[in-house]
Amino acid sequence: SNKVKFMSIEIKKQYDLVDYEAAVKFMQLRVSEISNNLQKELIWFLNHDHIYTQGTSAKENEILKMNEIRIVKTNRGGKTTYHGPGQRIVYFMIDLNNKQKDIRKFITIIEQSLIDFLASYKINSTTFKDRVGIWVTGKDGKIFDKEEKIGAIGLRLKNWITYHGLSFNIKPEMKNYGYINACGLANFKNTSLSQLGIDLDEEDFDNEYSDIFLKNLQKLK
Repeated sequence: SNKVKFMSIEIKKQYDLVDYEAAVKFMQLRVSEISNNLQKELIWFLNHDHIYTQGTSAKENEILKMNEIRIVKTNRGGKTTYHGPGQRIVYFMIDLNNKQKDIRKFITIIEQSLIDFLASYKINSTTFKDRVGIWVTGKDGKIFDKEEKIGAIGLRLKNWITYHGLSFNIKPEMKNYGYINACGLANFKNTSLSQLGIDLDEEDFDNEYSDIFLKNLQKLK
């Protein structure tokens, strides 16, 4: 066939606030273009305005008390989470047709890339089999009493092309987590880079994380 196979992955970085529904529409279109070999795969860094999103396994009781922040039902996997300014979103439109068709392994690569990134700031983090996300367990060699969540993951797959992805707390307004059982978990706290005493520009995160992720993605070849 005369279809072109794109080898490189496009990286798009946006620093304004992107409307959530518009972002989902954009991803769905891009996935179909990738599926038809009309576009490259894409990693998209962005921010959303204040919003709670409820994935396909969310329960009503995850919203603890109503406030002025909008609630949107979405088709990604996972439960209820918060997005807002100061939280970096990374959306992955990656074609697994020409890699290992292993969504679990792909999620592990997203997680491991954040764990590697945090390690470069002397932050220890890990994942747990029974709850999604990236959890900080300590800093500068000191272990916390209880792990705190710094990143959430929810993915969707269509024709073996991924979309949705990772949210990572750089410096969001943490009080907005107080209104929800984030990811369905009542007795765990959320944290952010800024709460851990690290002041980081989003541009630096984008560059560092994308380098690590692209390197780790080679494991799926």
